[in-house]
Amino acid sequence: MNSSLSRRQWLKTGAALAAGLACGNSFADKPWPGGQPIRIIVPFPAGGVNDVVARQFADLLAPLLQTSIIVDNKPGAGGSMGMDALARSAPDGHTLAFSGISTLTLLPHVMKVAYDPMKQFSAVASTMYAPVYLLATKAFKGNSVADVLAAAKANTKGVTIASSGYGTLGHIMIEQFARQSGANLVHVPYKGGSQLITDAAGGQFDLLVANPYAPINALIAEGKLRVLAVTGPERAAAFAQVPTLGELGYQSANLTSLFGFYAPAGTPAAVVQRLNQTINAQLAHSEVQDKLRSLDNIPLSMSADQFQALIRKEWEANGKVVREAHIQAQ
Repeated sequence: MNSSLSRRQWLKTGAALAAGLACGNSFADKPWPGGQPIRIIVPFPAGGVNDVVARQFADLLAPLLQTSIIVDNKPGAGGSMGMDALARSAPDGHTLAFSGISTLTLLPHVMKVAYDPMKQFSAVASTMYAPVYLLATKAFKGNSVADVLAAAKANTKGVTIASSGYGTLGHIMIEQFARQSGANLVHVPYKGGSQLITDAAGGQFDLLVANPYAPINALIAEGKLRVLAVTGPERAAAFAQVPTLGELGYQSANLTSLFGFYAPAGTPAAVVQRLNQTINAQLAHSEVQDKLRSLDNIPLSMSADQFQALIRKEWEANGKVVREAHIQAQ
C-alpha cells in the first residue's frame, strides 16, 4: 500500500497516461466477454475507503464494460482473506480485487498469508494514493521536523511517535525516518480505532503518523494536532506551506498509501489492458478526481506494467525494512 514515488516519477507516469489516452479506447462499445458479471473483492469491511471507492468504480465501469459488477466484501486477517480469495479465482477477467497495495507489499512480510504476492496476482490499474501526515500533539512544543530532530537529540528518552499498529505502513514510515535521520523515536503502536484518536487529542504521545480522514482532520481543525510534514510526490493542497518528507531529504520515509485493482495471475493481457485503459480514462475526468479528493485521496494513474513494477519495488523495500527492524505482526 505504500509508494515512494518522486515528483519526476509522477510526471513521467502522467505523460505516459496522456499518451495512452491519446491513442483512443479501442475497446469501446464492446461487451465484456463471457456474459458473466464481474466480481470486485474488497478485502475489508463495508463502509471503509476501499469499499466506498470500489463501489464508485463499479458504478462507473459497469455501463462501459456492458456487464453488471458486484462488490463482494471479504474482510479478515488484515486483508489477506480477500486477497487469498482472488488468488484462488479463475483468471478469466470476471474476478478482481480493490485494495491498498500493502496487502501485497507489506502484510506478507509481517504475517503468514496463504498467497504468494509476487506470483499469484496481476496488477491491473492504480487509482489513487493517500498521503501520510506527520503530526504533533499538544505534548510536543515544536513546529517543524527540525524541531523533532532537536528534541530527539536533547531528550535521552527520545520522542514518542504513535501509529495505527505494529507492522503497518505507519510503522514502516517511522522506522525509515528514524534510520535516515538518526532520531531516537519511540514507537507507540495502537490497534487503530477510537483510542488512538482520544489519546492523540489528549497529548498522550508527542507525534503521530496517520492518513488524513475525518477524525484526524477534525483534530487538526480544532488545533489539537499540528501538521509538521506530509508524504507524497507533492505537497498537500490543504497544507501548501508544509513540506513533504521527500523535500526535507527523507525520501525513504516519504511513503503513501497506494490503492488499485488486481486480477489473478494468468488473466489474459488483453483483458488487463482493457480494464487498465477503461479505469485510466475514468480517472482523467474531473468529476471522478473530485470524488476521490473528497475522501482525502489523490488520483494516480499508470499502466499495468508500471503498477506491477512499483508493487515489486515496494515489496522488496518493505521486506528489507521488516527484516532489519525485526518487525512481526503482534
